[in-house]
Amino acid sequence: MSATAPRRASSLAKRVSFRLVAVLLSLAPLALFELTLVALDIGSPSRCEDPFVGFSAIHPLFERSDDQSEYHIAPARLSHFRPASFRAQKSPHEFRIFVLGGSTVQGRPYSTPSAFSTWLEKGLCAIDSSRDYQVVNCGGVSYASYRLLPILEEVLRYEPDLIIFCEGHNEFLESRSYDHLHQASRGTSTAATQFSRLRTWNLLRSWIHPPQSSSPTAEKSQENASKTILPAEAAARLDWQGGMASYVRDAKWHAQVTEHFAHSLQQIVDRCNAAHVPLLMVCPVSNLEWAPFKSQHSDNLEDPLNLAEIEQFETLMEEAAELYGTDLSRAIEVLERAAKLNPEHAQVHFELGIAYQTQGNRQQARAHLYLAKELDVCPLRMLEPMADACRHIAQKNHVPLVDLPEKFTIISSAGYPGHEWLIDHVHPTIEGHQKVATWILEELMLRKMVEPTESWEAKVATAYRQHLQTLDHVYFERGRARLASEQGWARGKVRKPPPINSSIAVPTPVEVMP
Repeated sequence: MSATAPRRASSLAKRVSFRLVAVLLSLAPLALFELTLVALDIGSPSRCEDPFVGFSAIHPLFERSDDQSEYHIAPARLSHFRPASFRAQKSPHEFRIFVLGGSTVQGRPYSTPSAFSTWLEKGLCAIDSSRDYQVVNCGGVSYASYRLLPILEEVLRYEPDLIIFCEGHNEFLESRSYDHLHQASRGTSTAATQFSRLRTWNLLRSWIHPPQSSSPTAEKSQENASKTILPAEAAARLDWQGGMASYVRDAKWHAQVTEHFAHSLQQIVDRCNAAHVPLLMVCPVSNLEWAPFKSQHSDNLEDPLNLAEIEQFETLMEEAAELYGTDLSRAIEVLERAAKLNPEHAQVHFELGIAYQTQGNRQQARAHLYLAKELDVCPLRMLEPMADACRHIAQKNHVPLVDLPEKFTIISSAGYPGHEWLIDHVHPTIEGHQKVATWILEELMLRKMVEPTESWEAKVATAYRQHLQTLDHVYFERGRARLASEQGWARGKVRKPPPINSSIAVPTPVEVMP
């Protein structure tokens, strides 16, 4: 080796080191400024707007009682929430938990007395008498993750000891456009999302684009001019006549909704971190034994189905239905032919899944039932990319996660979540809610947030049993009536006309399987 080689290597190392030090020194003022903003609590991510959507108005969820002793959910919000309250002055031994989510958190089709938040409170009180546990249910019907962000902002001011977040089924309910974001490249959008976590970025952004007023008549900033402005309260498309017809296959929109969902989850993590409040995430579960709400023929632009192929597909479906009760193997063969002809049709995969389930082939049953959920043109069940985003964000940010699809799969006799533990397409049975509460308890004990006591399982079971006995037959009858009503809603059977200037537009009808 030449004697000059070590000298060249040493010289190169010095040049690289010098440039690295120069870069670090040039960034030092920016880093110092960022730390100063953190110390002064300026430019917090919690104060920046959602870049995906805006709201015509934002109203508080809770209001102070007349005697000022407690906060309760405002009467004007009870169209989407159930009554809940907590003391205005937090007691020294109180451990306050807010649970945010949609109708699953609310306990639908029943109500909050049998929701997992109530079972969690009963369980906590049973195993730890040293604290006064209060679990406040903030589950809003049809509330997507982006609508829960302002509620999180609010409840973080009420001295919470823990936030529990569980949502993912409602992201496709409201009509909105993302064209204002996707005029830029995906990489640019992702970079902007990452920069929004820096307080320096948020401060500069607030100077250029002042925060949006909560007034319904507020003028839009240039940044918000093309952004969808949603009404103050959730307005699902299925709430109106023609809502189901407005759902068509749209892979691009699905990807945009998933991106928005991931952004909202990261914002929830960032806001809890900024407030120094622990967060626990719950990934929602779906009933794979529930038929898809809307199916649409495959529309591959390179090889679209023609009329003859559609007629052939329908003939195969009818033939399989006739064979199902007499020759299951033959029915499966026919359905496989139909699925090969029309691979994006959700209903054919559901029929195949049920047939394989009847045959005892759990692996094939799960595969096709999963496809039926993912291909549902009206996705009222959380899609797998969204569940993956939930898991990824929890892992990346070291946030504890209770993964309900995984948990219910383990305890389901079919090998996947179905009617055994879910009363409809997404809502757990009452016993299912008890399971969710117990899994959260176990996670809290694992994280040392709650100290386990001897025979805690027996104490929790007793507390559950005693509370269940307080629910009378009227409570269950109301739940069953609400279940029937919600199933009609989910099938698009609402006859109420949409409001004037509604974004619901009825497109050319597409083939739908019931």
